[in-house]
Amino acid sequence: MLKRYLPKSLYARVLLIVVLPIFIMQSVITYIFFERHWDKVSGNLSTNTAGQIAFVTRLYEEHIGETARAKIAADALEDFDLSVRFEPEKSIPSKSKLAALNPYNNSFRKRLDRKLEHAYWFNTYSWPGYVEVRVQLKDGALVFFALRDRVFATSGPIFLAWLIGTSILLGSIAIIFLRNQVRSILRLGEAAEAFGRGRDAPGYRPSGATEVRRAGYAFIAMRERLRRQIEQRTAMLAGISHDLRTPLTRMKLALAMQPTTPDVEALRDDVDQMSRMVETYVHFARDIAASEDPEPADIGALLKEVAEETARTGHDLPLEAEAGLTIPVKRDALKRAVHNLVANGFKYASKVWLSARRAGARVEIIVDDDGPGIDPANYEEALKPFVRLDEAREQNKPGVGLGLALVRNVARIHGGETELARAPQGGLRAIIRLPA
Repeated sequence: MLKRYLPKSLYARVLLIVVLPIFIMQSVITYIFFERHWDKVSGNLSTNTAGQIAFVTRLYEEHIGETARAKIAADALEDFDLSVRFEPEKSIPSKSKLAALNPYNNSFRKRLDRKLEHAYWFNTYSWPGYVEVRVQLKDGALVFFALRDRVFATSGPIFLAWLIGTSILLGSIAIIFLRNQVRSILRLGEAAEAFGRGRDAPGYRPSGATEVRRAGYAFIAMRERLRRQIEQRTAMLAGISHDLRTPLTRMKLALAMQPTTPDVEALRDDVDQMSRMVETYVHFARDIAASEDPEPADIGALLKEVAEETARTGHDLPLEAEAGLTIPVKRDALKRAVHNLVANGFKYASKVWLSARRAGARVEIIVDDDGPGIDPANYEEALKPFVRLDEAREQNKPGVGLGLALVRNVARIHGGETELARAPQGGLRAIIRLPA
């Protein structure tokens, strides 16, 4: 149950790990200090002061003469640091005047209640360095001024200031340090994401802690290995294609010189199909490599080119694209992917529709057709390489099952994805989703 309330990012979690113990430690120290030390010291001070006030009050009641009372006031000031004066025929206020942020007003009141038998009033608000206490006598009021640090322990605010100051200092140091460490991890993640979208991120340099640097160097080594593997596979397929074209060309020439018979015609179709297969494999490998750099492109203009090129083949392709859909893409690879979807649609349907729209943080390129469609249970299979679902579409259509797989690869090198669904026209809907 706690997982839903815990922070999700690494920075917030590490910060919680560092800051939470500091907060708990400071809270425990504060509790021990205030509950055990400060409260006890303040209680003792308040008890002593209340006892001294009660003692001086009794002396004033026992000695009526002015000379004796003046001697009592002088002794109280000298022995107790307690200033005393008598105001004849005066009455004390009805309500004490208390400082709002003093947690020990009640403690001092309890001590006065315990020691004094007379009505009293005290003031902890008006005088920064003193506490004023007035005691009601029969013939007037006694006014006491006691030093505040003789009544309460005044080291608490200083302690709190040091506690808060050190907490802020330690927290700031932790935040700065963690931000620098997490920044290295974020840069590694950005470099990995850029590579996944077909960008090399040449400016990335491993930094931060040893473990992060190690992961960064491992990522760079992995990136180079993947690039070499892609280049080797592309070169291998290109070489195979080049080697196969020569014997295929010879076979075409030999068949062209043969009289037209059903067997020769069948061989010509086989050779043509082999030629298309070789070209398809090369295009598939080339689009996986996708060596071109992503550049900002107007998706509407790109789709308009596809529609115009499709119109030159004799097919009408209605286009509906939102304005302002400009995102960084590998233009040639994306254009080939859209062409593949359109050609695939016309292969199985009589009408195809092309559209583009913004959907949240993504741009969607949608190709709909009115063909027989594909069983939803086979959508994922249809996107895999070398898979043909002829039972779901029309039979005897040429191809090697790489069209939709090529489209998915192009979408993935852009950090997007390809999805199949049922078109509103009843056929197949193919959606390319790209980060906006």
